Amino acid sequence: MKKALAIVMIIALAIPAFAAGQKEATGTPAAPAATAAPAAAPATPAGAPIKIGATWPLGDITGKQGSMAAQQAVDEINAAGGLLGRKLELIVIDDELKADKGAAAIEKLVTVDNVDVLIGGMASGVALGQIPTMKKYGKVVIATGAASSTVENALGADANWYFHLHPWDYNQGASYAQGWDEIQKKYPAVKINKLFLAYEEGAFGKASFDQTKIIFGAEGRYEIDGAPFKSAAQGGGDYAAVLEAAKQYRPDLFLWAGYDADALPLLEQSKAMKFSPGIYLGAPPGWPADFGKSPLANNVMLYGMWAPSINDVSPVSKKFHDGFVAKYNAEPTTYFAPLSYSAVYVFADAVKRAGSTDTAALITALKATNYASPLGQPITFSPSKLIPNQGIRNQKILQWQKGRQEVIWPFESATAQPVYPFPAW
Repeated sequence: MKKALAIVMIIALAIPAFAAGQKEATGTPAAPAATAAPAAAPATPAGAPIKIGATWPLGDITGKQGSMAAQQAVDEINAAGGLLGRKLELIVIDDELKADKGAAAIEKLVTVDNVDVLIGGMASGVALGQIPTMKKYGKVVIATGAASSTVENALGADANWYFHLHPWDYNQGASYAQGWDEIQKKYPAVKINKLFLAYEEGAFGKASFDQTKIIFGAEGRYEIDGAPFKSAAQGGGDYAAVLEAAKQYRPDLFLWAGYDADALPLLEQSKAMKFSPGIYLGAPPGWPADFGKSPLANNVMLYGMWAPSINDVSPVSKKFHDGFVAKYNAEPTTYFAPLSYSAVYVFADAVKRAGSTDTAALITALKATNYASPLGQPITFSPSKLIPNQGIRNQKILQWQKGRQEVIWPFESATAQPVYPFPAW
């Protein structure tokens, strides 16, 4: 077992001015147990730190940069002078993309570290393994990941303590369909009739394909086909079969749903096969750090919640981005960075308004959240199809242009026009 990574930081509140992704997990989730009454928390000594417990896959770009951004937020709030006269301590444990490790991490954070809130997460498979333990203790959770609606079903309608920041798969599908409809209307040269989805063979990919068929195939809007592949992140990396199937289908839009490890190998093999559809689009939770520097990246489209180009239209995004670069001398390359940064600020804002970390008071305050986030849109909570507290509901359509992710849609956040069609190799 990897040693838990604990990041301890002292922070204080700065009043917010403006306010997945999901990999297939390994390991066996604990069997669901009956929900027990939350254990009584030990008395907190006066002046003791407020503790935030977090889990992310630290070996993945989403978890690595997500935890870095959470630390950045912690340090910024600390520099502002304190939260309710107390320091804040962030404890991060690597879930290793394994359901059992993720569940054990929640158990430790709650019973040993005595955290006041839980944040983070990326993979839906890990979240499914964690839910029984979360239910057992009823600790407030501000989740940054888990897009599969199977997680929502496992939580149930009474999970009043769970605040989900990331869109569910059906939210994402609906926003993509709306986006492509509006893009085709605004740019008549863009025409989509046939769509092919290459999807990784785990829960993430299968859920993506299922939702694509439901959303895009409804009432015969588009012709849809697809095929699975084994992701390089799970020991695969040979995409010849799925790319040949896509090439024979001759789609107007080719979409792959996998992970950052698949991005460049897929393009390399597509080029070798001379496969160049009108729209070449990737939908991983995060991209390789230097992906934009590759000549293969130019004009590839992507789905995401944030891009550095949003700095051009959002002062809060620029503050986050510039602070991240100054602190780490690296560019944030996954939207899990600003999303995790936002999770810390959403929590801190709620604590300040509640005047307490008491669970009931914190839940009430979080429900009233209106945080203008670096994602270029405010974060609020309202009921989804099932759970009471859903945050963001849409994603953006972007395109790599000259090494930079440009926002193509929604148009109110757009930073560039689309380059179409994807150039032939």
